[in-house]
Amino acid sequence: MAIYHLEAKVISRGAGRSACAAAAYMSCSRIYNDYDGIQHDYTRKWGLIWQQVFLPENAPHEWRDREILWNDVEENEKTKDSRLAREFVVALPVELDKTQWQALLTEFVQEQFVADGMCADVCIHDTDGHNPHAHIMLTVRPLDEHGKWQYKTQKEYLCVRNGEERGLTAAEFKAAQAKGWEKQYLYKPEKGKKKIYLPPSEAERRGLTRADKHPKSTKYGRQNPISARWNSEKQLVIWRAAWAEVTNKYLAFIHAVDRVDHRSHAERGLDEQPTIHEGVTARTLERKGIVSDRCELNRQIKAGNALLRELKATVRRLTNAVKVAIPAVAEALETIRAHMVMLQYHLLHNRSEIKDVTGRIDWNQPLVNEYQSVKKEIREKQAQKKELLTQRKNASIFNPIWLMQLNQQITTLTEEIEEMKTRRNHLMHEVGCQNETEMREAEGMISQMSAYVKKLTSQQETLVGQLAADEAQYRETETRVTPEQVGALLDACVSLRSSFRDQLRAKLREIFGQSSVRYSGKSSSMTGYPLRRSRLTPG
Repeated sequence: MAIYHLEAKVISRGAGRSACAAAAYMSCSRIYNDYDGIQHDYTRKWGLIWQQVFLPENAPHEWRDREILWNDVEENEKTKDSRLAREFVVALPVELDKTQWQALLTEFVQEQFVADGMCADVCIHDTDGHNPHAHIMLTVRPLDEHGKWQYKTQKEYLCVRNGEERGLTAAEFKAAQAKGWEKQYLYKPEKGKKKIYLPPSEAERRGLTRADKHPKSTKYGRQNPISARWNSEKQLVIWRAAWAEVTNKYLAFIHAVDRVDHRSHAERGLDEQPTIHEGVTARTLERKGIVSDRCELNRQIKAGNALLRELKATVRRLTNAVKVAIPAVAEALETIRAHMVMLQYHLLHNRSEIKDVTGRIDWNQPLVNEYQSVKKEIREKQAQKKELLTQRKNASIFNPIWLMQLNQQITTLTEEIEEMKTRRNHLMHEVGCQNETEMREAEGMISQMSAYVKKLTSQQETLVGQLAADEAQYRETETRVTPEQVGALLDACVSLRSSFRDQLRAKLREIFGQSSVRYSGKSSSMTGYPLRRSRLTPG
């Protein structure tokens, strides 16, 4: 079944990642990184189905080679914590074939990214044959009309004029300087006071000495408008909506029934939970005082049991009162019959609930097991990475080959950890959890669901036994009349049935809901329960 999954990441040096390493890893290729001198070789990695580099019209043609493209990106980012690329991981619909996956990704990437000036590196993976997904790496620095990188941010100086402060770039300051705007610098005031920012004219008038040569500026500078739009939450929502739209377009093309939606259930105005793992969220809602469907069903079962006890007491009372009076026998028979209908409804609900909960366990247990396995692998690889980082820290600079090998191993582990984190997040998404706390609750809920199935199975056996006892009581009550009185008894039962039917329908609606109640009006059970032939249940 098609599912919606779009995960956005940023590849940055601050997180220990490299654009060349990430591109080599996802394309199962070999790329040499000029920035740090490490060759990233993942040619033995498998699972790659398709790969392609997409470029806007103004980009250099040689960038179609991903090694040249991402080395150029690395070269233009100077700082040790630079943001190098943006990465999307999207789940591909299993209903489509490989050619359709390629067409789907090509249309999405061309319309949403390349047309907006980004370079895109796209790869399709399916390592186990059951998890088709795509990695999309995007450049984060805009290009000008000549194919040259633009700035991501500009230095913005906080300038003053007549007590007014305004942020100006270097080019803007040149034009504004003639109008009386001045930069602010840090000056040493009178002894014992804190340093303050002042324009040079004011500092000269007060005879203060400059304490720092750097002018006052904003913390992050002024972001390129294009970069600001690409980095905005609003743009991410647009991309998420576009992925859902193009995916549904291709699903409709092959006449698939399923559709995906990027919005949450709250945004779509739906009350039901978004995944099959409703139990986890249901408990949370109940703790907040909000009624959930699963807990409501449990309350219905308890209310139904109370009603059954009430009906059983009524049957015993009427049975004891029955002698040979036909109206009393008819009332007892109709009461027992209503009791049997109620029991049958309970059995139907129990069977449906057992099937539903068992299905949820069968679906979620393998996902949870795989999640635990992936989580364990992440911990092991993080421990290996930590050990390698320690070795690199203590390694001698006079052994460059050993240092290069350590860097290669650290980079490889970093990419493998990122890949496994993506798989871990995808598994959490399939289970319907947003974080590890909810995932732990989901694991506990599976055990509770197994116990719940056992409880329902035990209750079902009790209901079947009670149904058999009621049927035996029904037959015994029939024997209270003589063969000559059977016709009159049938007429009396028919005359009472309408009122019993209305009362039973109202109670069934109250306990099981409107959609569950159907009454045929025939002498056999309302639920189609196959009662054995008797004098009062003619063929």
